[in-house]
Order: sequence, then C-alpha cells, then structure tokens
Amino acid sequence: MGYSKGCHTTFHHRYHLVWAPKYRFKVLHGEVRLRVRESIKQVCDEMDVTIINGALSRDHVHMFVEIPPHVSVSDFVRRAKGRSSRKFKQEFEHIRRRYWGQRFWGRGYFSTTAGNITEDVVMAYLDRHIAKNGFSPSA
Repeated sequence: MGYSKGCHTTFHHRYHLVWAPKYRFKVLHGEVRLRVRESIKQVCDEMDVTIINGALSRDHVHMFVEIPPHVSVSDFVRRAKGRSSRKFKQEFEHIRRRYWGQRFWGRGYFSTTAGNITEDVVMAYLDRHIAKNGFSPSA
C-alpha cells in the first residue's frame, strides 16, 4: 500500500467505479470500445487520476482508480462520461440512431472505496474480467 504525494498532501484515495451506457445496451465494442478507452485515459491524464486497473465490457466500464484530493469523484466521472458522449454521437452512426435525442451514458454510476473489501479482491475481480473480455482501459 503506497501513498501518493502532492505539493502539500499525502494521500491514498482509491475508488472502485462502474458506469454503463443507457439501458445497458451492449454497444462498447470495436471502434467505440477503443474510443472509450482513449477518452478515459485522456481525462485521467488531465485530472492527474491514476488508473490502477480496469475493464471494459460490452455493456459497462469498470475501473479502480486513485483520485487526488483536489478532484472530486463526481467531477472525474462527469468529465469522463461527458467527454465521450457527444463525440460518439458525432462519429458513430449506429450510436446516433440508437440514442437519438438521449444521453449515451446512463445517469448514474457506482462508486465505493476499497474499505469493506481489500484492494486485492478488487484487483483479482478486474483481472478475471480482463481475462474474460481481453480488454483493459489502463493498458
């Protein structure tokens, strides 16, 4: 368990995050999947968020991240979801048709700290998920 350091802080804020496309449609495959990964990595770089592990399924994004104290979890998720939604509708015809006049991502997300379960359990789950689906946003 390593601590991260900022200019005036030492922290260990790790969050287990999950969010899905609206109605949990299985649209995260092919080029869309690559763009989701690229978009999330770009937001993480901009906000100094570290991806510890993650998995992209066909119907949801599942991540274990370390978020610095000056960034709220809701701001990170809002930016990660918002950055991609409009671009996907512009770039991909099948997404524009399926989600016409609606949001791409569902309104909510799941967030928890690794308090009730150990980080090893979260990491093992994500590793099994990656082995099954063969795709990680952190790679």
